[in-house]
Amino acid sequence: MRPRTLRTALAALTAGLAAAGCLTAAGPAAAQESHQSHQRNDCSRSVSLTGFSDALDKTTYDETYVGNLSALTRDGHRSLAALSDRSELFRLDARTLRPRGVITLADEKGAALDSEGLVADGDGTYLVSSETEPSVRRYSRTGRILDRLPVPDDLRTAPAGRARANGSFEGLTLLPGGRTLVASMEYPLDGDPADLVRFQTWQRTRHGDFRLGAQYTYRTDPGLGVSEVAATPDGRLLVLERGFTSGVGNTVRLQLADRHRGGTTLGKTLLADLGDCPSLGATAKQPQPNPLLDNFEGMTVTGRSGGRLDVLVVSDDNRNDVQTTRFLRLRVRV
Repeated sequence: MRPRTLRTALAALTAGLAAAGCLTAAGPAAAQESHQSHQRNDCSRSVSLTGFSDALDKTTYDETYVGNLSALTRDGHRSLAALSDRSELFRLDARTLRPRGVITLADEKGAALDSEGLVADGDGTYLVSSETEPSVRRYSRTGRILDRLPVPDDLRTAPAGRARANGSFEGLTLLPGGRTLVASMEYPLDGDPADLVRFQTWQRTRHGDFRLGAQYTYRTDPGLGVSEVAATPDGRLLVLERGFTSGVGNTVRLQLADRHRGGTTLGKTLLADLGDCPSLGATAKQPQPNPLLDNFEGMTVTGRSGGRLDVLVVSDDNRNDVQTTRFLRLRVRV
């Protein structure tokens, strides 16, 4: 796809996203959420926190550990899908977050994926990115591989390409109109500037498969990587930047990205540093600048409310006792 066509593709995203339900706020202060002033819940002028839930932390479903969650997507009416980076895909009730089902994904040889990105396509199939090669595959509702998308040689994990291990396709989103798919790299390629990451696109053909499209560059804040991207209804991208410092904790920032002056560079605007959100009674099991923070990796737009977007974010607990599987509900003005 030529660079000037990205804005057109982004602008076509359907604006009628239905609300995916609401989270139950957790924590002593969160129980009084409906009585708190809007200002007290503000993370910034553009973002407010309306609730959080730790309901799935250290739980199991159908003898499967519910954690390591790295991606979220709306999956039909009142449903969500959450993807573990250990190859499990959970279907969740959007209101209660209770699991409704789980399937295990694998590559063509039956090996587990380092699955990081997830899209529920309109035909009922799933598009899943893995950092292992990296790759993007299409799966049926039962977990059968249907297709595998081409990947540029440069983006392959070294030594085949210039991508670092555990630093490639971390985010995945389907752009406006369902015709353009975007995968975001987590970290720079070998030889690229320390703050520059690549966003790869694919274009859907008339036959329903995807061919390689344009590649874009995006500059992160110092020391941060891109953990997720999500399309907005007006044709831009929400970008979740994340980093971790031992003894200090996580830095998580929500950015709004768009094509910059018609080229292949994506400009960005800071919407909020999530460390500035109210904690609403959340607790942390390790040092954090704000006890609300954790290793946030998954994000999806679930609907609209009062001219703002409802955005759901989830953390990857890495099956670690000092980390938490936590969902945040944000209201975002873009």
